[in-house]
Amino acid sequence: MTHEELLERISIDPDICGGKPCIRGHRIWVSLILDFLASGMSAEEILREYPQLAIEDIRACVAYGSEMTRERTVHVA
Repeated sequence: MTHEELLERISIDPDICGGKPCIRGHRIWVSLILDFLASGMSAEEILREYPQLAIEDIRACVAYGSEMTRERTVHVA
């Protein structure tokens, strides 16, 4: 699956979750999945918690996060 195809799995709709980026067709925030990964959860653990997701959805969240770092930087102490 290409980077662009992964990004198509992410939706941003002002009427859903206040416009936060979500996995398309779900009300699961991209930031939640990225937080899980950052805390050390494996993709397999996330999929056990959210069986409605596919591994491509998790990869899509990572791809979206990667795109966002191209647009702006966040100061870290």
